[in-house]
Amino acid sequence: MDKHEDLGDTGMNRTTAQDTWRAVAAATGPADRAAAEAGIRLAYRTAGLAEPARVLWADSPLAAVALVRGLAHPGRSVREEVRTRPWAEERRRVHDALGPAGWAAHWQATGAGLWDLTRELADRIRAGVTEAAAERVTDGTAREATAVRLVLLDAVLGQHDAAWLAAFDGRGERLAGLAAVAAHAGWWWPYENVAVVCERPVELHRDEAGRLDRGDGPALAYPDGFALHAWRGMQVDADFLAGLVDLTPERIRAEENAELRRVMLEYYGYDRYLAASGARHEHRDETGVLWRVELADDEDVVMVEVVNSTPEPDGSHRTYWLRVPPSTRTAREGVAWTFGLDSAAYEPLVQT
Repeated sequence: MDKHEDLGDTGMNRTTAQDTWRAVAAATGPADRAAAEAGIRLAYRTAGLAEPARVLWADSPLAAVALVRGLAHPGRSVREEVRTRPWAEERRRVHDALGPAGWAAHWQATGAGLWDLTRELADRIRAGVTEAAAERVTDGTAREATAVRLVLLDAVLGQHDAAWLAAFDGRGERLAGLAAVAAHAGWWWPYENVAVVCERPVELHRDEAGRLDRGDGPALAYPDGFALHAWRGMQVDADFLAGLVDLTPERIRAEENAELRRVMLEYYGYDRYLAASGARHEHRDETGVLWRVELADDEDVVMVEVVNSTPEPDGSHRTYWLRVPPSTRTAREGVAWTFGLDSAAYEPLVQT
């Protein structure tokens, strides 16, 4: 048996691992506390450490940070032994077995497809925890933010380590404890005398691109109410989202923040806004109709109205609105831009 076979490196295995860990990364609902605690103890033993005397639970990363900071005698952080060192050694082993090209191909087939999702979630959670903690103090905000960031450095990301776990899935016992915790719980903090572990989110909402996205509530929420609000990946606050249901064209035009104004336009609907705002018809050809609305202190909203030539089941033809650069002067130019072409190169054989 050669070294590739010994590692179980088949396309089917890679696909299964990626699908499994994608589901873990996006999992919501109560943790399996018994299974997670067993994984924590296994991770300590695998690292050659005594099991923690206590495992404490928190309902969110924010609550976990507060709990860690209030511990009297947690001992030193053992994240290096529990997580960093075994991961580095396992990566080296697999890399040496597969070679540089083999490792690159393996990563692309397993962890790479999960990396952006898990990295975004982790970055957003860290930022949200830091901001929420800083808001709770009346002075020393910068010092509080620094203290929280230091605690976050000790965290093992649990389910949000899914990208790396997918790459090493089934490849040895060194990561079995980490994988068990990730499959059953959220972030956790390993110290000599105690481990602190938090629940998974109760809600997670993403758009088709995988970005945090929800217009009528938190995009990510934990059992204790800690939550992140976002619209197509852009962070917004809860009050702003609540106001979207009562939007008017006047309210959109009055918004001074250009980023928030774009969120409003997306939520309200460009076609609806164009109709209500007296959009200027600029050009028409066989590809569609070009419309323009001028906005104070922001670039023009320019849209191409196109009709799908393929009929719906009821025989009607759906209209689509494509936002294009403000410099666009013809409908053809706008449609071509959406395909990454210039107007001269855009010659569709069949319009769909």
